[in-house]
Amino acid sequence: MLKYTDEHEWLRLEGDVATVGITDHAAEQLGDLVFVELPKVGATLTKGAAAAVVESVKAASDVYAPVDGEVTEVNEDAVSNPESVGTDPQGAGWLYRVRLSDPSQLDGLMDEAAYRALVG
Repeated sequence: MLKYTDEHEWLRLEGDVATVGITDHAAEQLGDLVFVELPKVGATLTKGAAAAVVESVKAASDVYAPVDGEVTEVNEDAVSNPESVGTDPQGAGWLYRVRLSDPSQLDGLMDEAAYRALVG
């Protein structure tokens, strides 16, 4: 199950842990990524707060936490190979995993059809 934010993050839920990354649309808008900064494992994230940074040759952009929770894992490959975030953002370019502290927050996220309508 994929869910999306209006800030162009996606999350895929597996049990009570969600994998988070940026959408294809965001990756296209950013262009070639040259730097990725991820949260630390064990960090507590707050929905809507900056959780990570992706930087391209065009600009640096915050990646916002789509839900509250604790970071359980980060994609070290995204740090050492930031281009993977741009070329496969919803696959090998995932950013981090977070254990949800309030699963009801998923209700406020968009499904794929709603996100596609948002980005046109």
